[in-house]
Amino acid sequence: MKKDIKIKVNGLEHAFSVEPNKTLLSLIRDDLGLTGTKEGCDVGECGACTVIMNGKAICSCLMLAVNANGADVLTVEGLLHEDGTLDPLQQAFIDEGAVQCGFCTPGMLMSAKAFLMQNPHPTEDEIMTAIEGNICRCTGYLPIVKAIKKAATLLSSD
Repeated sequence: MKKDIKIKVNGLEHAFSVEPNKTLLSLIRDDLGLTGTKEGCDVGECGACTVIMNGKAICSCLMLAVNANGADVLTVEGLLHEDGTLDPLQQAFIDEGAVQCGFCTPGMLMSAKAFLMQNPHPTEDEIMTAIEGNICRCTGYLPIVKAIKKAATLLSSD
């Protein structure tokens, strides 16, 4: 039996009637067409599906859409500023070469964004701990850590 839910995604309110087994990932990708959030392992181990829900990074593949009723969700598409400029975190990823194949990038960005919202002046060890739930097979993580550190510096100077 479908359940009616309301959810805010990237600042916009949406209402849906969803099956009880529909994941938040499926709602974001299939119903909203926001395909930046990636489907990887489907068991919460790779981090590709990470979004920020109510200020915390979560694996959207593990969250049922019905459990996101009333939530405020930010996806990678929501990082883009209204004037079309990239979020400083996105720009730092580009500047530091932290984007290679790109598959992990949306989830990595969202984990890093949630982390920087809580800890604007992180150490490298704290950054590495914050992204340990995100798998990247291309970069070796060093450019990603450097990008997050750079973004923290940029964000703290704003």
